[in-house]
Amino acid sequence: MNNHLVLSGEIKRSRQFESPSGIAHTVLTLEHRSQRFEADLPRNVYCLIQVILSGGRVNHAADKLKAGVQVEVEGYLSLQQGRNGQNRLVLHAENVELKT
Repeated sequence: MNNHLVLSGEIKRSRQFESPSGIAHTVLTLEHRSQRFEADLPRNVYCLIQVILSGGRVNHAADKLKAGVQVEVEGYLSLQQGRNGQNRLVLHAENVELKT
């Protein structure tokens, strides 16, 4: 089974916290805009997705991941249930690159 996604966009929100078990997490809201062709017609694409970076390997870049920064995120999708009981897809980042 494959589950791999690469998505670029602008960070809209960023927050950092530590879980009760001591794992550092950074949570981003990523806004993606692009244009694709479907059935030979241009289609505007838009999505807003939560991106989760976990563990020490992301700590070195966490301070640079602020609102307004362009990034490319590579990782996998997973279903997450919020405190309100609503399910949503989130992108668990395995790699993040700052774009200039």
